[in-house]
Amino acid sequence: MLQVLKNRVYRHLYAAQLVALTGTGLATVALSLLAYDLAGDAAGMVLGTALTIKMTAYVVVAPIAAAFAERVNRRRMLVTLDLLRAGVAVCLPFVTEIWQVYVLIFVLQSASAGFTPAFQATIPDVLPDEQDYTNALSLSRLAMDLESLLSPALAAALLLLVSYDSLFWGTGLGFVASALLVVSVALPSPKPAKRHGIYDRTTRGIRIYLNTPRLRGLLALNWVSAALGSMVFVNTVVLVRSDLGLAESAVALALAGFGLGSMLAALILPRVLHQVEDRSVMLAGAVLGMGAMGAAALMSQLVPMTLALLSLFWAMIGFGYSTILTPSGRLLARSAHAADRPAVYAAQFTLSHACWLIFYPLAGWLMTVGGATFAMGVLAIASLAGATAAWALWPRHSGQPVAHSHPDLPPDHPHLAGAGPHSHAIIIDELHPRYPQEP
Repeated sequence: MLQVLKNRVYRHLYAAQLVALTGTGLATVALSLLAYDLAGDAAGMVLGTALTIKMTAYVVVAPIAAAFAERVNRRRMLVTLDLLRAGVAVCLPFVTEIWQVYVLIFVLQSASAGFTPAFQATIPDVLPDEQDYTNALSLSRLAMDLESLLSPALAAALLLLVSYDSLFWGTGLGFVASALLVVSVALPSPKPAKRHGIYDRTTRGIRIYLNTPRLRGLLALNWVSAALGSMVFVNTVVLVRSDLGLAESAVALALAGFGLGSMLAALILPRVLHQVEDRSVMLAGAVLGMGAMGAAALMSQLVPMTLALLSLFWAMIGFGYSTILTPSGRLLARSAHAADRPAVYAAQFTLSHACWLIFYPLAGWLMTVGGATFAMGVLAIASLAGATAAWALWPRHSGQPVAHSHPDLPPDHPHLAGAGPHSHAIIIDELHPRYPQEP
C-alpha cells in the first residue's frame, strides 16, 4: 500500500491531506468550546445549526464550484481555497456573536465544498494505475480514521498549554501548510474539449452521475452509509452518557471501536479489491453494517448493553461503513472522462451529503422520541432499503463493453471508426448522453 508514496506528487498531496485533516480536527474541538462560551447550555443547538449550515453548503456549493473548476488552473484553485479556509479559521477566535459563527462556518464549508471534490478528482490523474489508486483510497480512509482518533487527543494535550482560541490558529496553520504542499508540485488540470454554458457545467456532474447505473447504485449505498454513520456520530454520546451512565472518556472508547473497524477494512481492502469486483465488496459492506445495526437493536432488548458490546457493534458497523466508502472513488474515476471528473466528484460530494442532511436530524429525533432500540431498528431498516436499492440499480459487470449504435452520427465520424454498431465500456458524455440498452 505504501509504495504509492514513492510518487512525489501524490506524496505531497497526501501530506497536504494529513495536515489539513489535523487542522480540521483541532477546529472541531475548539468550535464546541467556543459555542459553549457564547451560548452556555444552548451550545448543542448552536453546534447543531452549524452542522446543518455545513451540510447545506456542501449540497448547494459543490456543483457550482465544479462548474467554475474546469475554467481555472486546478492547482491555483486548490491553493486559493486552502488560503481562504485558513483566513476564516484565524477569524474565529475574534467572534463575539453567534451569528458571526454561522457566517464564518458557511464560508469555511463553502470553500471545503469547492476544495474537496477537486482534490479527490486530481488523485486518479496523478495515479492512473487502478491498483495504485486503490491503495491511495485506502490511505485516505486511514488518514480520516486516524484524524478522528488522534485529533481529540492532540487538542486535549494542547489545551493543557494554551486556550482553545489558539487551536483555531493551529487550524489556520494546517490549511497554510496544505496550500504550500499543493503549490510545491505540478498538478494535471484536464480541460474539456468543448466549452459549456454555466447551467450545463453546474448540472453536468449530477447528470452524468444519475445516468450511470453503477453510480445510481453508489447513491443508494451513500444512503446506507449515512443511515449507519448518523447513529454512531449523533447518538453515541447519549448512549454512553445517559443509557450506560459512563464518563466522557467512555464516549471516546466507543467511537474508537468504530474507527478501528473502519481502519481494519481500509487495510485489507486493496488486496480484496484486486480479486473481487467492487459491487460484491460494497454490497457485502452494506449488509454487514446493516446486520450489525439490527443485531445491536435486538441485543439491546435481550441483555443489558455494555461499553464492550457497544464498541464491538460499532466496530462492525465501522468495518461495513469503510467497505462501502473506500472503493467509491474507483467507481467515480471509471465513470467519467478526466475533464469531467471534478464535476462527477462534486456530484458525489453533493448527493452523499444530501443523504447526511436527511439522517443527521432523523437519527437525533428517533433517539429522542423512541430511545436507542427504536433508533437503531429504524436506521437498520433504512439501511436494508438502501442496500436492496443498490443491488437492483447496479447491474453486475456494469463496466463491461456494451454493444450499441449511433444512428445520429455520420458513418465517417471518428468515434465510429468506419463501423456501424460497435461495443465498448460506456462513459456518459456528449456521444453517450444515456446508458444504452444491450440489444
